[in-house]
Amino acid sequence: MARGAAGGRAEHPGAASPRALRDRRRDRPGGTVTGVGAAVATAAAGVTALLLALVLTEPLRRLALRRGITDRPSARKAHTRPTPYLGGVAVALATLTAGTLTALAGGVLDPVLGVLLGGAALMCTVGLVDDLRPLSAGLRLCIETPAAALVVLVGGHPDIFGGAIDAVLAVVWIVFVTNAFNLLDNMDGAASSLCVVIAVFACVTAPAGGRGGLGPVMAALAGACVGFLFHNRHPARIFLGDAGSLFLGFTLASSMMVLHDDVGGLAGPASLVLATLVPTLDTTLVMLSRYRESRPLMQGGTDHIAHRLRRLGLSVRQVVRSLSVFTVACCLSAVLVTYGLLAPGVALVAACVVGAGTVLLLLEIPSSPVTAAAGAAAPGRMAAADIARSALPLRPTGGRRGRSLRPMAMPHSRAGRKAGPLSPTAGTPAAPQ
Repeated sequence: MARGAAGGRAEHPGAASPRALRDRRRDRPGGTVTGVGAAVATAAAGVTALLLALVLTEPLRRLALRRGITDRPSARKAHTRPTPYLGGVAVALATLTAGTLTALAGGVLDPVLGVLLGGAALMCTVGLVDDLRPLSAGLRLCIETPAAALVVLVGGHPDIFGGAIDAVLAVVWIVFVTNAFNLLDNMDGAASSLCVVIAVFACVTAPAGGRGGLGPVMAALAGACVGFLFHNRHPARIFLGDAGSLFLGFTLASSMMVLHDDVGGLAGPASLVLATLVPTLDTTLVMLSRYRESRPLMQGGTDHIAHRLRRLGLSVRQVVRSLSVFTVACCLSAVLVTYGLLAPGVALVAACVVGAGTVLLLLEIPSSPVTAAAGAAAPGRMAAADIARSALPLRPTGGRRGRSLRPMAMPHSRAGRKAGPLSPTAGTPAAPQ
């Protein structure tokens, strides 16, 4: 068991036996909640958070509209109408409230849980400030890194190489996943849906990790995201914002790190990599794409996995379902690794091969509508009519339930009229919903 300065390290690099793990967990603060009581507490946390998020989101949406806290369309964004933020605040409040109350009711007084929830609340606050007044990437990293370091210091980390290098890698991984979820929040319902899947995985593996309070917290996070999805599914009426995406990323990464602190060898890293493979691939794809095209790495754009799948003709909901199904497969593999039913080395190699192949294939899809139109000038690519259609802005049509995006006959904004039909302000290609 690796705990940095807070505890000892396992004496051997291999994974500990199940009996050894159980013996260690009996000595942990807060103990291990097991049996019917654990199931009831977990279910109660999930349902409570779902209802809280469902109720809190609409008032926060109205507040954001009154205060002008909205995300406005631009050339670097996929949505076509101003959409309020503050959805992440509802998710954070629901998760923290339900998770804390359930832990207190069950008598689980684990200092690790307090550090984790405190860091998550800090990430939500930082994200909210960033939503209202953008912060520099450097300042955000200066806040995220100490928060991640405190989680690793108190909660521990998987034992891979031994010594301080494991702790450093753990901090870097938490910060990376936190920001990867921030980048992943680029399409209606995407980040929330994937968070539900990964949180359920963490909830399932919580008994193996021996943290009595983390199971209900992960259930609360999943429930809060489900409640929020009623407002955030396409067409979204409210966005997570940085407050929500940073909160989701930090909470998931920190919880999974703590849950795998007893795991030695490759089992811990393999489970963590598999569970967060989609956010990792998305960030890798974006960084490679922007570097190859000599664009600023930290500048937003419609070059993520979700946007490229849209250019293949998938609807928004089809994209979200595809990413969710892929994440389910990855998390199932991670569960098998965690419980010793799948060799971690095999799982890591498979993840690397699938990940590298996916990124290479997605790099062949144009990173923007303008790039797609320019590349279509070559023979045998795309018809001129398709190029013109892909350059037109989109407008919502149909009723509230059957709303879809259709290309408008002419640009709908002053910027669009000035830029012309192939401007980045022209929007993204339409696809069936």
